[in-house]
Amino acid sequence: MSRKSLNKTNLEKLGAEKLSALVMDLVQGNAALQRRARMELSAAQGPQDVAADIRRRFASLRRSTSFVDWRKQRALAKDLEGLLGMIETTVAPHDADEAFELLWSFLQLAPSIQERTDDSNGVIGGVMDAAVEIIAKISSGISVDRKALAERVLDAVAAAGYGEFDGIIPATADALGEDGLEHLKQITNAWAEAPPNESELERYRYHGFSSSAEESVRREKQLTRSVILADVADAQGDVDAYIARYTPEQLTYGTIAPGVARRLLDAGRVDEAFDLIGRARDAEDGKAFRLFSHDLDAVYEECLEMQGKEDDLKRHLWDAFQQTLCERSLRKFLKLLPDFDDIEAEEEALDFAETYPHLGAALSFLVDWPAHDRAARIVMSRTDDLNGDSYHTLTTASDALEAEHPLAATMMRRAMVRDTLDGGKSKRYRYAARHFAECQSCDTAIDNYGDVPIHTEFVEALRQKHGRKFGFWRLVDR
Repeated sequence: MSRKSLNKTNLEKLGAEKLSALVMDLVQGNAALQRRARMELSAAQGPQDVAADIRRRFASLRRSTSFVDWRKQRALAKDLEGLLGMIETTVAPHDADEAFELLWSFLQLAPSIQERTDDSNGVIGGVMDAAVEIIAKISSGISVDRKALAERVLDAVAAAGYGEFDGIIPATADALGEDGLEHLKQITNAWAEAPPNESELERYRYHGFSSSAEESVRREKQLTRSVILADVADAQGDVDAYIARYTPEQLTYGTIAPGVARRLLDAGRVDEAFDLIGRARDAEDGKAFRLFSHDLDAVYEECLEMQGKEDDLKRHLWDAFQQTLCERSLRKFLKLLPDFDDIEAEEEALDFAETYPHLGAALSFLVDWPAHDRAARIVMSRTDDLNGDSYHTLTTASDALEAEHPLAATMMRRAMVRDTLDGGKSKRYRYAARHFAECQSCDTAIDNYGDVPIHTEFVEALRQKHGRKFGFWRLVDR
């Protein structure tokens, strides 16, 4: 390794004086780096100094009103992550209670931050989730009145408008204990049944809803109660209480049934889980698009395994593979077969994949398995069926096949180039130019094009048909 490489070992050799001068140069004019440097200096003094600096930073964030556009959002997220890191590594090991209070205050910053950012990519929400995860880590070490904590949890969850306190009940379950969880159930039910107060009604007035403000508040409370009681039931290991939040119809939904069935399995209630997941799979089978079949099938397979129904499991796995070319299903199926039988079954499965009607699915499966010879074969035998608009599938496959099967890789890249030019997709010209260059680089590795036009013929045909697409050719010819 070069002695000039920028790494920790080489930088340490500079010595404290040079490093401090370098740091001072780097932080000049960079407020985020200056804050980070001050935090590190506080950390050297002790956790209390760090906590004080963190609280000052929180106050500054609460006062801020300027909009954070997408260019600055990553920097803001990094700043928030740095604060979390300080709490977890510097404060929490010495004072779990102080760390907990800081994390709680951190979560309460969410509304003021979310209101001045566009978090459509979930970056800020992800930082808030990380704060909840740290609370879960330190929960068992904090000392707090359990009933008081339950009341704080209810207030926080009821007021959270951005999901910042999602998961707070599992995270604080150790701190709440059985007394706190029971108290949380009681006060949640009382809160949900209480008539809406003026501040609750105010949130729903003048918003043009078809229902009245009072009806909106009651509906929102019922939904929140359902979520809280489900989390409490989970924390207490009460599967029946968790299930009670759902109607019989909801228990057939692909979004709900897998989670409920897994809880039944964890409780040793295998037959109930099997019956529930069977009803959900039947309901899903009746739909045009089986959006949740993967999760349903995974739990169904666990049920069959725990019931010792190996023959049923093998039939299910083989059927699942044939329906969707599911790699996971085939690998699991092969593991259930005796030695040598699995080899024959694998060949049968790969033969089936080669004839699968959806070429893109077949190609992805054979590339991932891997069975590159077979993948190349279906490319060459079904070239006219290649969908040049399937950029991800064809790019991945052509990259994988290029070394051993350059002609097949070239045919997929040509399909993408043609799709881009035929469709006049100017935003994709730079990608098409790259695929064109890759076709050219593969030309020397192809000994025999067979019935396929050679590279120069392909280029001539493109220029005749798309010669006026100057934006593409400028990229190709430069």
